[in-house]
Amino acid sequence: MKNNRRDFIKLSGLAGLGLIGSGFSSFRTIEDFEKIPELVKYRHNQNFNMSGYAAPKLDQVRVGVIGLGMRGPGAVSRLSKIQNVEIKALCDLIPERVEKVAALLKGTIHQPEKYSGSAYSWKKMIDREDLDLIYIATPWDWHTPMAVYAMESDKHAAVEVPAARTLDECWQLVQTSEKTKKHCMMLENCCYDFFELMTLNMAREGFFGEIIHGEGAYIHDLLDLNFAKDGYQDMWRLKENFRDGNLYPTHGLGPIAQIMDINRGDQMDYLTSLSSNDYHMRERANELAENDNFFAGFAEKKFGGNMNSTMIKTKNGKSMLIQHDVSSPRPYSRLHAVSGTKAFAQKYPSQKVSKGHSWMNEDELKLLQESYTPQIVKKVGELAKQIGGHGGMDFMMEWRLIDCLRNGLALDQDVYDAALWSAVAPLSEWSVSNRSNSIDVPDFTGGSWKSNKPVDLTLDGVGNTKVVIG
Repeated sequence: MKNNRRDFIKLSGLAGLGLIGSGFSSFRTIEDFEKIPELVKYRHNQNFNMSGYAAPKLDQVRVGVIGLGMRGPGAVSRLSKIQNVEIKALCDLIPERVEKVAALLKGTIHQPEKYSGSAYSWKKMIDREDLDLIYIATPWDWHTPMAVYAMESDKHAAVEVPAARTLDECWQLVQTSEKTKKHCMMLENCCYDFFELMTLNMAREGFFGEIIHGEGAYIHDLLDLNFAKDGYQDMWRLKENFRDGNLYPTHGLGPIAQIMDINRGDQMDYLTSLSSNDYHMRERANELAENDNFFAGFAEKKFGGNMNSTMIKTKNGKSMLIQHDVSSPRPYSRLHAVSGTKAFAQKYPSQKVSKGHSWMNEDELKLLQESYTPQIVKKVGELAKQIGGHGGMDFMMEWRLIDCLRNGLALDQDVYDAALWSAVAPLSEWSVSNRSNSIDVPDFTGGSWKSNKPVDLTLDGVGNTKVVIG
């Protein structure tokens, strides 16, 4: 394959990245497996390195939020408590949702314009000139088209996970961000959970020695929620489970990838993925269809397996295990295990650290926490717990994003992370469908991973964004 943009555009079936926004039908199809190996071969000539890029400072961050179903309302509430944020616009397909969330902001400085009633109302909102950041909390298949349109419209994009569903979309995000010099941050909140941040700081300080292996997961029994008619709009989350692979890798993968300096000193090389059979989804669909014809169409479908295990080898010879299971009756877990030459840590089922063959006791763990709690947690950790969002990690993520935009800092998660972490899903689907054969992982950084700098958790000279409660 020739190493140029024309071959990529021809291969991906796009009319041209500069014309994104004229039509979106190609964004909403699941990628053909036969196409994936060809997209993997594409070698990216980096137009501009977004890793470490500091966009011009924004003293006031003007925000428009799209998607006010499950995640959006909480985000609006949390963002409204960060000074120097102005929520200028709200958008959702369903007008009642927009009205309900707008009512939450009455009596505050935020008086957002409301957009709804059409599947493309969001385009009208993004076209406004008085927005700096578009916050996207919609069903997955809208994430990339909305983020791309936002960047093409001179706005930064913050998009819920996964940022993309296909390799096509991953490349669209990368090339658009590089072309426009606009940030595209995937809102991977688990990177901002307290233990994950502490272990990242421990890795930065050399506590683990050389990192050898990492484990992450999304093990969460969503069987009832996925089949609930009043759950996800138009049952979209249930429909995603027709796919067979590691469909939601980033919660477990993101923190591990940061600890292992992926995209910043190391890179994923190849992966292999295996799924069990489905023992719950089809059975539940059949049970429900016996008394409710609404579920008859789902009973006819083939669902992906219960448990998916994806193994990844890095360029520097390290390994990862990433698991996905949203239908088995088992306790919630993201695994989060870090294994190094000097020490080991894990979060589930309980937070533990060892520097040998036995676990540290509670007093030792407390001393460890005092030594390695990063500045961001010391700065806003208690406020984050009060404001909430998955125990505070959502708010910590959003505060950090706003603080970086206000101070002209590089983001902790850039477009290469968004693309790479999201790409694990379609790559795992290909591997599962090909008897767990390995497949190369694309290098979205165009080789700059070799010199990109690791994530910096310090707040020296910044961290000046204030928070208002009440």
